[in-house]
Amino acid sequence: MSNRLGELLVREKRISLEQLRTAQETQRRDKVSLGYALARQGVISDDEITEFLSAQYRVQSIDLSNYEIDPDVMKLISHEVCTRHKVVPVSRAGSALIVAMVDPSNLHAIDDIKFLTGYNVEPVVASEAAILAKLEQGNAAPEISYDDIMDGFDEEDIDFTGSEEDVNIMDLERASGDAPVVRLCNAILLNAIKKGASDIHIEPYEKSLRVRYRIDGVLSEEMRPPLKMKNAISSRIKIMSSLDIAERRLPQDGRIKLKMGKGREMDFRVSVLPTLFGEKIVMRLLDKSNLQLDMTKLGFDPEPLKDFKDNIHRPYGMVLVTGPTGSGKTTTLYSALAELNTIDTNISTAEDPVEFNLAGINQVNMHDDIGLNFAASLRSFLRQDPDIIMVGEIRDFETAEIAIKAALTGHMVLSTLHTNDAPSTVTRLLNMGVEPFLVTASVNLVVAQRLARRICSDCKQPTTYTDQAMLDVGFKQAELRELKCMKGTGCATCGDTGYKGRVALYEVMPFRDQLKELVLQGCSTAELKQEMIRIGIVSLRMAGLAKVRAGMTTIEEVLRCTTSDTN
Repeated sequence: MSNRLGELLVREKRISLEQLRTAQETQRRDKVSLGYALARQGVISDDEITEFLSAQYRVQSIDLSNYEIDPDVMKLISHEVCTRHKVVPVSRAGSALIVAMVDPSNLHAIDDIKFLTGYNVEPVVASEAAILAKLEQGNAAPEISYDDIMDGFDEEDIDFTGSEEDVNIMDLERASGDAPVVRLCNAILLNAIKKGASDIHIEPYEKSLRVRYRIDGVLSEEMRPPLKMKNAISSRIKIMSSLDIAERRLPQDGRIKLKMGKGREMDFRVSVLPTLFGEKIVMRLLDKSNLQLDMTKLGFDPEPLKDFKDNIHRPYGMVLVTGPTGSGKTTTLYSALAELNTIDTNISTAEDPVEFNLAGINQVNMHDDIGLNFAASLRSFLRQDPDIIMVGEIRDFETAEIAIKAALTGHMVLSTLHTNDAPSTVTRLLNMGVEPFLVTASVNLVVAQRLARRICSDCKQPTTYTDQAMLDVGFKQAELRELKCMKGTGCATCGDTGYKGRVALYEVMPFRDQLKELVLQGCSTAELKQEMIRIGIVSLRMAGLAKVRAGMTTIEEVLRCTTSDTN
C-alpha cells in the first residue's frame, strides 16, 4: 500500500515529492508504515489519511475509538490475521462482514478474510493507530483476581516470625517458589501493565504489607497481602531480577524482562531498599511500545515546539530539560534524539540506567561502583568524534563543566536537571560553581515540564468554581464569564478518579539576549522569571491554565503540578 498511498497523495497535491521521499527514508530506517512516517513528520495526520482514502476509494470511514465491537464478531478473524493485514471485524449483517481496514484496496486481505470466514467482506477505512489500539484492547488479558490466588494460600505454610538474621536462605528460596507466591507476584506485575501503572510499590510495615500502583502520577492502593508473605514476595522479586536474596542489609538494583507475546517486551527496573520492617521494593515499568518519539504528539504548543526544534538542530550548544522524577523528561529527550538521529550524525548517550534501546544511537550505562560515571563517560565521548551528546543528568560541577566545554567546542549537548522551573535552572548551574558567562555562552534553551492528569472523556461534565478561586489560580477577570471548566465525575473507565491519562505542560525558555544580560548582572530567579514572562514566554502555570480552557484538565491538577507566577 505504501507506494500506492504515496503516489496518490503526491498526485492529489496533499504532500510534496520531497516530503514523500523523506517519509520513505524514515519508513525504511525505522521499519514503520508510510502513514506513520508522514504523521511523524507533521506533514499529514492519521485522520487526514483516513479521510483521503475514504474519498479516493469511495468507502465509508469509521472512528473505532467510539465503536463498541461485539466479542463474538472479533472472534471471526484470528488475531494473527488481523495483525498481519491491519484489519478489525466491526459488525455482521446477514452474509456480509463489515471490516475496518487501513488499506481498503488490499484485495489479498479481502480474499483471505472471505476464505477464512465464509462471509462477503464490506470494507470500511480506519486509521492504523485506531486499528492497532483496538487489536491490543481485544487481545488484553483479563484482570487477575487476587482473591482467587489467595484462596490457594495457606498462611501456615510460610512463617518467618523471628528476626531478619534468623531467616534461613533455603527457607526463603523454597517460599519464593511456592505456587501462590509465584502467581501473586505475576499477578502484581501483569495487573500493573493492564492498568497502565508507571510504578509498583511493595511496602512492609510493622503490622501490614501493602502494594500500591502509581497510575497517571498518583499512588493508589492495590492490595494488602498477608504480612507473613513479605519475605517470600521480596525473595521472588529478587530471583526474577537476578539479585542476591541473601543480602538484606544493602540496597540493590536489578531488572526484570517480561515477554508478553506478539513480540512485545516489558522491562521492570527494580529497586530494593532495606527499611525498618523489611525490604521495600519499587519497580518502574518501561514499555518501549508506548514510548512516544513523535514530537508533534508530546503536547507542545506550536510556538514552543518550533523553539525546541530550532534549538536542538543548532550545530552546538546545550539544551536542558528539567522537572521532578516521573515528569516525562526522558521521553522528551528520547523524542529529540529520534528527531536528530540521521545517518550522518554520531550520537552518544550516558544514562543511569539506559531505559530504552534506540537503534543507531550509542548508549552507555553508568556504573558508579567501577568509576564509570557521567563525567568519565563525557570525557570518553569527546574522544569518540561525537556530533550530539546526551547526558542523563547533570548532578555536580565536574559533569556540568565538561558538558559546557563540549557545548562550547562544537557539540550539541542534551541533558536534564532537577529544578522547579526553567529560570531556576540557571541558578542551579551557578550554585554548582559554573561561571555566569559560561552559562550564557553555552545554554541555548531550557525546557521545564510537568504531567497533569487528563479528565476522563467518558465521564467529563461541566463544573463551576467561585470567581475568587479562578482569579487566585491565575485567570483574568475578563475571561471568567466565558470560561467553561470541566471535571470528571468518576466511572468504571477511570476507576472513579475522574482522570484517565496525562497531558504534558511545558515551559520552553530560549536563552534570549534580555535573559543573558540579567544572568550576567547577577539577578535573582524571580527577576529572571518575570523577564521571561514579560518577553512572551509561556510559564508552567500559564500552560496549565491553557489546558483548563481547552477542557483537558482541572484547576486542582494545575494547582498540584505548578506554582504561581507571582511568588
